[in-house]
Amino acid sequence: MPTEQGFSDFFYTAPDGLSLHARIYGEANSGHWPVVCLPGLTRNCRDFHELALYLSTQAKRKVVAFDYRGRGQSAYDADIGHYNIGTEAGDILAGLAALDIGEAAFIGTSRGGLIVHVLGAMRPAVLKAIVLNDIGPVIEPQGLAHIRSYLDPSPKPKPHAEVIRAQHSAHGADFSALTDADWERMASALYRETERGFLPDFDPKLVETLAGLDPSRPLPDLWPQFDALAAIPMLVIRGANSKLLSAETLEQMRTRRTDIETITVDGQGHAPFLETAGLPGSIAGFLDRVELPRGWKYNSTG
Repeated sequence: MPTEQGFSDFFYTAPDGLSLHARIYGEANSGHWPVVCLPGLTRNCRDFHELALYLSTQAKRKVVAFDYRGRGQSAYDADIGHYNIGTEAGDILAGLAALDIGEAAFIGTSRGGLIVHVLGAMRPAVLKAIVLNDIGPVIEPQGLAHIRSYLDPSPKPKPHAEVIRAQHSAHGADFSALTDADWERMASALYRETERGFLPDFDPKLVETLAGLDPSRPLPDLWPQFDALAAIPMLVIRGANSKLLSAETLEQMRTRRTDIETITVDGQGHAPFLETAGLPGSIAGFLDRVELPRGWKYNSTG
């Protein structure tokens, strides 16, 4: 049953036996593609709370927001080698199977968008529409280096006000458009409260997965995987100040796929807050447009 916050918690078992978690919004909604939300590297399902409420109440869609292993309410993995997009893609497929979801629209922020590319290779039929939030086939090494620079491998509990100041210090230059309420939500999504203070809500060992990053060397691109998604409707959102998805890469994506829709969010970097800048309505409108033939089938008497 949904809680007063508008969602219910769902726990399931990964293929290797690890306990994993997702939130479900609008569980009773039907007649439209469900929406699957996939967060960034160290983020969790709470990043999508406001967007999921909008899509489930205003757009009448079922929304499933996942916690990857080692994040949020999913169990930590003793083997950090399992913190990779291939394993995490398999975990998502296991969750969809447990929920009896065979096809859905996917919203992937950063790492979540990379997982969408992997799902396109593993099980393309599950992807009905794609929203990529500040991620593309080319990942700028400087962007990953920036992420690594503010991740603490040995975090200590902090008061809530200090958490907000730290986030503003790390990201304020790229996110001039955010309000105090936006920074508050960011801190509440990323941190969990303990008896001693607030801690990042992810396994600190995740930081080790970035240890070998060399910002001077280009990373392998995903153009073949991107091209394989050509038949699937796509919306790409980019923060105007993003260090991870360059304007040049976005333009290449538009050149290779003239049908994709794009939004650039002023005053935000990596990655835009999906509950701001009118993005909930834009995302809902995109999903309605690409699902229109199916919608007309269901509403043929209207």
